[in-house]
Amino acid sequence: MNLFPPVLPASPVDPRAAVVALLVAFVCSHLLALVYVWSHRGLSYMQSFVQSLVMAAVGAALMMLVIGSNLILGIGMMGALALVRFRTNLRDPRDMMFVFVALVIGIAAGTQAHWLAVTGTAAFSLVALYLGRMAFGFRNYFDALLRFTVSQGDSSAAQERLQAHCSRFSLTMIQQVAQGDLAEHVYQIRFRRAESRESLVRDLGQLPGLTNLSMMLEDSRVDI
Repeated sequence: MNLFPPVLPASPVDPRAAVVALLVAFVCSHLLALVYVWSHRGLSYMQSFVQSLVMAAVGAALMMLVIGSNLILGIGMMGALALVRFRTNLRDPRDMMFVFVALVIGIAAGTQAHWLAVTGTAAFSLVALYLGRMAFGFRNYFDALLRFTVSQGDSSAAQERLQAHCSRFSLTMIQQVAQGDLAEHVYQIRFRRAESRESLVRDLGQLPGLTNLSMMLEDSRVDI
């Protein structure tokens, strides 16, 4: 009894079927890339990443066409991919999901499951646009990061200004500045009203001995 039957070679790929599979992968991944462009909110936008979504889907479809049902080719392809080192870091988990879906689209097109590629692209695109438009999961505890340098004796006056213009504030760091009584204070703050930002900056700037005043606005929807 032969426990290891010979692996049959893969049947030749129909050229027309291969062209259709590559076209389906290209069109679906092109739509996916457009959805990424329309729904992207971060600052780390790269044109090369958008183009890589299309290339990844076409490459995955081509890989599946080459492998077909040949077990030896599949094992050889896995070994070849194991030697490749992808050193591109994706800071946004959302970008990783787009890369994953682009590969799935290519695999579906390469295995002749064209309706799955088209339907999956449409479903994922609708979900991505919905989540991007509705800002699903957005929640900001603080509006800005406030820094200033002041003496220990005048820090209570600065906190009084914060209480007047902020509904919530938290002291995150105090750092001694050189020698003496001066210290750098870092606060995370949430304004009471939209106009409280200008009022807080104006009142803090009028305090004697307060220097190096700076404010950086925060938004959890934007990746810096």
